[in-house]
Amino acid sequence: MAEITYYVAMPFLRDESGVLIAGNAEECQSSTTALRRAEMMSRLAGNTGAIAFSRSGDPMMGEFKDAHLLRSFGQVLEDLGEL
Repeated sequence: MAEITYYVAMPFLRDESGVLIAGNAEECQSSTTALRRAEMMSRLAGNTGAIAFSRSGDPMMGEFKDAHLLRSFGQVLEDLGEL
């Protein structure tokens, strides 16, 4: 199967103890849609910020390249490597 690129928008918020955590990611149709959605998420009450990123790979083989950050909005985790 050919390589597929997924576009994602993901918000960030603080848990009960004030620690910054990732919220629920949403798959988007394109990079433009992911950027718009992430910007909108960053402005929602309770969210501190959001990111838009892409990730490419072969879902049939379960092999994916590292995520590529498209843009961040507001306050997000500094180390995104563990997401």
